Formats: sequence, structure tokens, C-alpha cells
Amino acid sequence: MSTVALARFEKTLAGLQRKSRFRSVAVGSGTDFASNDYLGLANSPRLKAAITEAIKRGVPVGAGGSRLLRGNHIEHEMLEAEAAQFFGAEKVLYFANGYAANAALFSTLPQREDLIVYDALIHASAHEGILASKATTSAVPHNEVDAFEEAIRNWRERGGKGVPWIGVESLYSMDGDRAPLPELADLAQRHDGFLVIDEAHATGVFGKDGRGLGADLDVRHNILTLHTCGKALGASGALLGAPTIVADYLVNRARNFIYSTAPSPLTAAAVREALRILADEPERRLHLARLTAFAGDQLQSRLAKMPSGSQILPIAIGDNGRAVSIARQMQAEGFDIRAIRPPTVPEGTARLRISINLNVDEQKIAAMFERLSMALQEHAP
Repeated sequence: MSTVALARFEKTLAGLQRKSRFRSVAVGSGTDFASNDYLGLANSPRLKAAITEAIKRGVPVGAGGSRLLRGNHIEHEMLEAEAAQFFGAEKVLYFANGYAANAALFSTLPQREDLIVYDALIHASAHEGILASKATTSAVPHNEVDAFEEAIRNWRERGGKGVPWIGVESLYSMDGDRAPLPELADLAQRHDGFLVIDEAHATGVFGKDGRGLGADLDVRHNILTLHTCGKALGASGALLGAPTIVADYLVNRARNFIYSTAPSPLTAAAVREALRILADEPERRLHLARLTAFAGDQLQSRLAKMPSGSQILPIAIGDNGRAVSIARQMQAEGFDIRAIRPPTVPEGTARLRISINLNVDEQKIAAMFERLSMALQEHAP
């Protein structure tokens, strides 16, 4: 291939470098303040034992095909049944990951005559599905319930005849704040619509037995809930809880489900064990809550910033280059902190995302904030 054909990519990457938005992959090292392994299950002896036991039972590593062909395994079906009971859903579908699940549901379920109204800060995977949808779409300002209602009302006034779909995260991944779920559930009910709750960062951490922030809502036929398995559950995949008829529709119409090789049956066995751990070991959530409170106190006392109220603590920086420089310095000193830049977050809101998880302790948290306070001063604008 000629250098001319490659020049377009080189130009784009050079532009990203100038804006301090160039990305590359690197193996994590140092104390973990970056991962979503909130309950420390990714390296859990119980998950390892579950995998080992499943191998002894003859469970294969690979599925060998899509769920609709030879790839459907009894481990997938047992996981879906156990997850439906655990999360209180009529039916659960197991997807390869949260990205695939969000893309599938938003691109498949809302119909051409429908409306998708979604929080502007919702996951990129939801945006992917929304872009592929044939429905009318409307983004609204973050956590403004009145804006959701206004968007639906305006759509109706313009002749909208279908069903409104409200898309939110229960706990926002980059800000660590919560969605007003009861108000949004009532809104969906009043307008005969659906509420889609992405519980990715709440699953395992909040709600009874870690069932998520939507667990306390009345069981309603119009609520869909997504629980990812690669964060607090320590494995991979995603569990989409929905009314049976909606799940069956996805099996028949969602291309991400139909044409994807099924997740590893061994991973399904690990997720089954992770759900048992949530019920068996509530002390993990309690310990995380204590660490989160301690980190919030450190954030206030050392940086004079208010905590988010969750295990996700964003440190606003603004400038991309400054955020990257501070993160690199912290990494060099043994604290794995990452800079989050556009387009993951809005332009001008680059930040450090501090993730509190059970891979750290109070001593490490205190040491990190002590060093971070100095790094922020050393890189002052």
C-alpha cells in the first residue's frame, strides 16, 4: 500500500497528538485506582475455583458458534435463569459485553415511529445503538427530569404516535453521580413508555445484595435493566433483564446477538459464581462503602473538592495536556490513575477518574491523595 493511502490516518493521529487526545494501550501497573474491579473479584479465588471446577465438568473454553447455532450451552442458560431470579427480571439475555448489549437494545427495540430520549452523558455504547436506530432521537441535559418530559411532550405535539424510550445510567461512569430513577420510572409510566437503566457501575455495589440502584423500583413491565459482568462481577459479558416478549424479540431481531459467537461457557460459569458471591459476602460491599467514605474525606480535606457519593471520584482538570501530564506523573510514582479526555467526556472537561475498589486500602488511598495534591500544584495552570 502506498504512503499516500496511509497519509489520511497519519494526519488524523498527528491531530490527536497536538490536542493531547492520542490514545495507546499499556499494561496496568502500580496501585489500582483505575479499574472497575470494585469488589476485587477479578482475581478472586472463588471465581478461579469456579472456572477450574467447570473445566473438570467438561465445560468448553469456546462456544463454537452463535447462540442460535451450536454455540448455546447449558452454562449460558443456567446463568440466565439464575440472573433472572437474582435481579427480579422476567427473563435475562447474556451478551458478550455491555457494549454489544447496549448497541443491540437501542438499535433493535425502538421502532421507526418511536422516540429515544436519553441523558447526554449516557455510555458510548448506548450512543452507538441510538445512532443505528430508525427512531426519532433527542439528547437532554444531564439528570434533568423536566427536560425528559419536555422532549416527550414536544415530540407528541409534532405528531409522534409511537412509544417513548428513556435511556439513562443509574450511576454515571465519569461523574459518579446517580440518575433520578424513581422520577424517570414514573415519567415512563405516565407516557406509556420504556425506561432503560444501564446499571454497569452500580451492579454489585448498590442495592440489596448488589442488585443495582433500580432494584428498589416497583417491578414494572416497562423497565429494562442492563447489568455488566466485567466490572464489580469480575468477569465479562452483560446481563439484560427484560419482559419475556422483549427478550424473545431481541433473540429474533438483534443482529449483535444473532450474528455474534456466544460468550465463553467458562465465563458464564464464572458469572454464576460472582452472583453467588454478591449474596454470600455482603462484607465486600460494606468494605467498599467504608473505603469510599474515607476517600471522600481525603478528597475534601486535601483537595477541597466534594465527593460524588460513589466509588467513582472525578477530579476536574479541563485541559487535556495537563490531565495527561498529571496522570503520567502519578503512574510513574506507583499510582495507576488515568486521564479521561474528549470524546469520552465533553470538550473542556478532561479529568482524572479515581476509582475506589477493594484492590486498595486506606493507607494507599491516603498516600495517593497526598501525592496527588502536590502533583496538582506542580502542574498548576
